[in-house]
Amino acid sequence: MNQTLAPSLPKHPRTVIITGLSGAGRRTCAHAMEDLGWFVVDNLPPSMLPQLIGTANNSGFTRLAVGLDVRSRDMFEQLPMVFTQLEADGISPEIVFLEASDEVIVRRQESSRRRLPLQGDGRLMEGIIKERRMLSDLRASADMVIDTSNLNVHQLTARVAHIYGGDVADTLRVQVMSFGFKNGVPLDADLVFDVRFLPNPHWVPELRPQTGLSKEVSNYVLEQPGAEEFLTTLDHLFEVVTPGYLREGKQQVTLAIGCTGGKHRSTAISEALAGRLRHRGMQVSVLHRDLGLE
Repeated sequence: MNQTLAPSLPKHPRTVIITGLSGAGRRTCAHAMEDLGWFVVDNLPPSMLPQLIGTANNSGFTRLAVGLDVRSRDMFEQLPMVFTQLEADGISPEIVFLEASDEVIVRRQESSRRRLPLQGDGRLMEGIIKERRMLSDLRASADMVIDTSNLNVHQLTARVAHIYGGDVADTLRVQVMSFGFKNGVPLDADLVFDVRFLPNPHWVPELRPQTGLSKEVSNYVLEQPGAEEFLTTLDHLFEVVTPGYLREGKQQVTLAIGCTGGKHRSTAISEALAGRLRHRGMQVSVLHRDLGLE
């Protein structure tokens, strides 16, 4: 007698811990994941994490995101013991860690007029230093580190959507990010490439006010010697690394392409590469980090 077996369900929901420095965008990340359909709980005492995962599982939730911060030093120091308990239960939470430069955090905190949890009666920088020290081990063990120094709220939301917008599958999700070297290299990129070997449209008067999103600039950049070969090489590179990334359990990768200011060459090349990867059936999103900053 033939029996139809019901599909096996995961024993526990996919669980992501959202943490990082105060002022680095943890709440924006949590809100973005909630909009993506995740069950999100913020500011949870770490000791309650196993109970929450069990409750979420019994309620049928398949994706759970939990925000943790350092407002309670004693509770935060319970994390290693909690992770050990979860590992014994066969649960391996993913950790996404948000950070930003000291200068950016100072600017954001002064704008919000809020004190850091560990600042006490001291200076703002003292609170930042304490947080970095306290979170250093957690950052080192994070599955994903996102540097938000050069990202606005909308760009961070787009990054979160790229990383956590779909279920785990045998598909590599790729984000192609254009940037300008004068604004700093993206610290959270997996692969970084420099297209300053191509002639700069900035020096062509009729192209200078346009961006790499315009047809005129794109055609100019892509017709330069070496542009086609560069794109073909990157296309082949992904053909090689994609199976390896998936074997190692890596579901998403960020490739950053930089030029001087992030306006012309890197933008045009990023769009062209994304089009090639989509043509091969890959899930691709594009983020122009520095467009509009010039």
